[in-house]
Amino acid sequence: MQSSLNPASSASPTPAARPGSPTWLVTPGIVPARFATAVASGAAVALLDLEDSVPAEAKAVARASVLAFVGTRSADEAGPLVGVRINVVDGAEGRRDVAAMTERNVWPDLILVPKVESSLDIGAVVRTVAGAHPTTQVWALIESPQAIVGLSDIVQTPGLAGVLFGAADYAAAAGCRITSRALWYPRSQLVTAAAAVGIPAIDSPFFALDDMEALRRETLEAVELGFAGKVAIHPRQLPVIEEAFAPSPRELEAARAVLAAADRASAGVTTAEGAMVGPPLVAAARAVVRRADRALRFTTQTAKVR
Repeated sequence: MQSSLNPASSASPTPAARPGSPTWLVTPGIVPARFATAVASGAAVALLDLEDSVPAEAKAVARASVLAFVGTRSADEAGPLVGVRINVVDGAEGRRDVAAMTERNVWPDLILVPKVESSLDIGAVVRTVAGAHPTTQVWALIESPQAIVGLSDIVQTPGLAGVLFGAADYAAAAGCRITSRALWYPRSQLVTAAAAVGIPAIDSPFFALDDMEALRRETLEAVELGFAGKVAIHPRQLPVIEEAFAPSPRELEAARAVLAAADRASAGVTTAEGAMVGPPLVAAARAVVRRADRALRFTTQTAKVR
């Protein structure tokens, strides 16, 4: 699909820093009363949705509400990134979403573009944002078999900040179930393609609100696969996701032992707990410690909110 957006510039933006926490919270753009709650939830990204959660007859109202909220936030205001999932960019509503941001000069911290299946679907948005507000991140929502097949093209779009997996739409298009076994392949492909170009991948929401144990299992799978985070559809899912991404006490202890051994070593290779330790394992250990620090910040932040 080729977007009919008129790119404002051919320059590529410099992607902003990736979110500091693995938690995203999506909120319907038609419910303004929930916007502030999402921002105060402790999530790294408060994502306001203009697409699937908004019926056709309410698109204009939701767009106005979302942009009004975004416009009240200062660029240096503390808190999460505030993102907007726009509508499909080769459709009228998607064009209106981007046009409204341009005309009002109101830009979120992050724009999520749905139904991306090629660089053409995302490139025009990236270039438009680069010309108007280069600090806004542009992410691609990958939610079809065609998108998985075209990942190499999509992730190499200059200026793309990250990718997010949409399990429900993918399963509908592929005719499969929304289960771990059915979605292992596309999720693995997405993480691999993103890692190859150095951008983060965020896992799909878990849709059963009352099954926290299943959410924990699925989030641990996302950690194993290499996802940088996961989307929540309700604030009560956030602590479960954050806890799953945090290293276990044993994992943290082992990481600290590796770093201590590396600090003592004068050469590039040493041993820790009976295992050889080289630069790749040291880098992995530092990542574990960063995950632990991030989890501590989340716990502190959400405690203050409560």
